[in-house]
Amino acid sequence: MEIAKNSHELRQCLAGLSGDGTVAFVPTMGNLHEGHLSLVRRGFAMAKHVIVSIFVNPLQFSPTEDLDAYPRTLEQDLEQLAGEGVALVFTPSVEDLYPSGLQAHTKVTVPGLTDVLCGRQRAGHFDGVTTVVCKLLNLVSADIALFGEKDLQQLLVIRKMVADLGIPVQIEAVPTQRNANGLALSSRNGYLTPEALDLAPALYRNLMAVGDAVRDGARDYAGLCNAVTQRLNALGFVSEYCEARRCSDLLPALEDDTDIAIFCAASLEGTRLIDNIVIPHY
Repeated sequence: MEIAKNSHELRQCLAGLSGDGTVAFVPTMGNLHEGHLSLVRRGFAMAKHVIVSIFVNPLQFSPTEDLDAYPRTLEQDLEQLAGEGVALVFTPSVEDLYPSGLQAHTKVTVPGLTDVLCGRQRAGHFDGVTTVVCKLLNLVSADIALFGEKDLQQLLVIRKMVADLGIPVQIEAVPTQRNANGLALSSRNGYLTPEALDLAPALYRNLMAVGDAVRDGARDYAGLCNAVTQRLNALGFVSEYCEARRCSDLLPALEDDTDIAIFCAASLEGTRLIDNIVIPHY
């Protein structure tokens, strides 16, 4: 496994892969878990080579979020990726990706999809995501890029960015990986105490209850989501939002829509958790 620590080294390593089969790309911020590895494995099912980037992107952190506290486990991450057969890992520095500084760097903005849900509370977050993902996609020039459905809003934003900018890459969605109790795998889970870890799966259980109600004919999305918020708050969560929206454009779901997802964000012991369920056509 090769490790490229800057864009120049990346170009040299990519030259060695040129013409040697399809390439899949998995961008990450490190602190890898089975959710990330599921993206890698899906990549190998679709391509000959898999490239992974590990970069804690300061541009997507708001001033109220502690960038320095984000867990960095590079040595362990590299060991896991080597075990999966990854061909190349890109570990750039902030200075390499943003040589002119964060404020002077060109930003990529996707309007509309980034104004709702997580975009309301995390000002500038999605601009940071789309900017770094756009740059990484251009640097790596992979055939396929893989993203998890756990961050469904992010996935939809990236798909629109790729389509609007004509970036020649296939965006592949990979299902959310969960613990046996339903809790979505996330690097943030490491911040939770054992007691909070026992409580956290209630978020997913409540979303599943909404899905069951919709499949049984319920269409009062606002009422169903408000009930989730009330139940979560009663358990000790601090709810941020629970909303039904269309997957196509993230507009509020209407009674006759068939492409809807229920999105939820809530904090537990100060740790922000997000989850979603997509409700199939009914």
